Amino acid sequence: MSERSAAPGGLALVESLVNTLDLESGGDSLDSPDVRARLGITEAELPAARELRESLRATLLAHAGHPPHREVTPLGELLAGAPLLVAVDARDGSAALAPAGAATLTSRVAAAVAEALVAGTWTRLKACEAVTCHWAYYDRSPAGRGRWCSMQVCGARAKMRRYRAKAP
Repeated sequence: MSERSAAPGGLALVESLVNTLDLESGGDSLDSPDVRARLGITEAELPAARELRESLRATLLAHAGHPPHREVTPLGELLAGAPLLVAVDARDGSAALAPAGAATLTSRVAAAVAEALVAGTWTRLKACEAVTCHWAYYDRSPAGRGRWCSMQVCGARAKMRRYRAKAP
């Protein structure tokens, strides 16, 4: 839905996962074997991936100041069991959190969230306020007060509804 560029770093994974469901059409691209392969999940992992996706969406709505779209398992509970380790590059000494062992979707998301927390970018990843959208987007506005994934679509629709509501 969005014409915005992808979120930086590991947040691109989170954004990509949340945006696998088109609320307006009901299409779920996690049903596609190609999309599952790109995200590194199997068909057996679909229920957990969908639960993680909706928990992330609720968190991104909170970043934008909105209540959850529905009842979900809190993101902290889902990420609590994700095994992470501190990986240190022997060449330059740089360090990062990385999935420990098998890089499950949950551990890769946990590493991305941790990386974004350190970088100060986590709360810039938001969900569109349009109830028919809730698409994830990275808010690059100077004040960090973006509301819609797209000004041309969701923003324009919201502004037109407000205008029509005021018209006599």
